[in-house]
Amino acid sequence: MRKLLIIGKVWPEPKSSAAGTRMMQLIEFFQKENFEITFASAANFSEFQEDLSVHNVMQEQIVLNDSSFDVFLEKLNPDVVLFDRFMTEEQFGWRVIENCPDSYRILNTEDLHFLRKARHQSVKKYGNLSNVELLSEDAIREISSIYRCDLTLLVSNFEMELLSSEFQIPSDLLYYLPVFAKRLNGVPSFQNRHGFMFIGNYYHEPNWDALRVLKKEIWPLIREEMPSAILNVYGAYSGQKVNDFHNPKEGFIVHGRAEDAIAVTLKSRVSLVPLRFGAGIKGKLLEAMQSGTPSVTTLVGSEGMTKDRDWGGTVVDDVQQFARAAVALYEDQEVWEQSQSRGYDILNDQFNGEDYWDQFKAKLYFLIANTEVSRKRYFVQRMFQYQSLMSNRYLSKWIEAKNRC
Repeated sequence: MRKLLIIGKVWPEPKSSAAGTRMMQLIEFFQKENFEITFASAANFSEFQEDLSVHNVMQEQIVLNDSSFDVFLEKLNPDVVLFDRFMTEEQFGWRVIENCPDSYRILNTEDLHFLRKARHQSVKKYGNLSNVELLSEDAIREISSIYRCDLTLLVSNFEMELLSSEFQIPSDLLYYLPVFAKRLNGVPSFQNRHGFMFIGNYYHEPNWDALRVLKKEIWPLIREEMPSAILNVYGAYSGQKVNDFHNPKEGFIVHGRAEDAIAVTLKSRVSLVPLRFGAGIKGKLLEAMQSGTPSVTTLVGSEGMTKDRDWGGTVVDDVQQFARAAVALYEDQEVWEQSQSRGYDILNDQFNGEDYWDQFKAKLYFLIANTEVSRKRYFVQRMFQYQSLMSNRYLSKWIEAKNRC
């Protein structure tokens, strides 16, 4: 039986974020392929994390900058190592190369962190995405990590194209594998749904920024047109800053963490997602389409989720137009039902797992069987691996020695 080691930045929380859902989908795939799976992380345990033991996944808490990880690696001797986000590859990748040089290395990006951060900086400085500086230190770090791995998984076809066209990363080092979702049966009708909704993990800065825009700029405009409108706000890790927005007189209701995100989405008539920056695939918009809930979002929100500009609702960046689109979608049943139908079409066209898993399986086994040949193809990969072994190795060992003092 082949062994898979997943090194996670955090323990997966599928009820808190799309990243958690994505990780559980990858675990399910490798289990179907009869891999023995170990999930390791240096993060603290969370009360909301998935109980991986239920899924027959072994759990191991590891330590940063500590040779105990080398002992763990040698004993496990995995055939495949999957790094969850580039930071874990930076921290542990050199040890994998040193102790298990024959292990096939996969990087799971979730989203391109350097893209998200560059957009955030542009919004902070200019209020929009007019000056996104991609050539950053974060880009150097993340792209270096991509080159050190044998294959990098991307959830967004936009990001796949960006890496190929703007950074000339060879296409056979990248693989598009989106988060998957299916249409739910028996969803409530237009008449049986009430209220607008917003949901998000507030550890994730784009969600907190979107909620502020919603509260301060968009919701007052909607209430001018619909004085009795209600917005239900849900999300993990809200904290006091989100709770302070709770104002029943304004119809702005903060509920906190939703035990079942799909359940609250099914009850809502329209999902509002005014993201000004971000990257990757937006789980809240996938859940909306699954639930037959039309949405109003931005170009950043819809990015990478449809092959054309058609959407299961409305895509608009201007605040005034956003509010008008939200009111129109909420009040017009015919427009609402047409939007719902388009959302289902997007799910079928872009996010049906059955269309992807067999292709990924074939690609993965071919690459594993030809790892040595593949690694000789690009000399630049060997350069990045050498640099990593030299710099990260000695920095980590210095930190380890310092910690013992």
